[in-house]
Amino acid sequence: MVKIRLQRSGAKNKPKYRIVIVEESEKRNGAVIETIGTYDPTIDPPNVDIKKERFEFWDSKGAQPTNAVRHLVKRYERVNRVPS
Repeated sequence: MVKIRLQRSGAKNKPKYRIVIVEESEKRNGAVIETIGTYDPTIDPPNVDIKKERFEFWDSKGAQPTNAVRHLVKRYERVNRVPS
């Protein structure tokens, strides 16, 4: 099964995340099918950039977003922070 999930990057105590499409059996930083966005929680307000059309494409193909990704998309879509 294909998942839409966060992949951690950045230095120790300074996390940044990529929003990626990955096979469920891959490790957290394993092989990626496609990178569709970024999330930077270290600034206020957090910076979320998601390619909305790619998210919708993979969602329509049956990719399951994790709870964290689902929350990010839902939260920042309401305040128009997710670019289309």
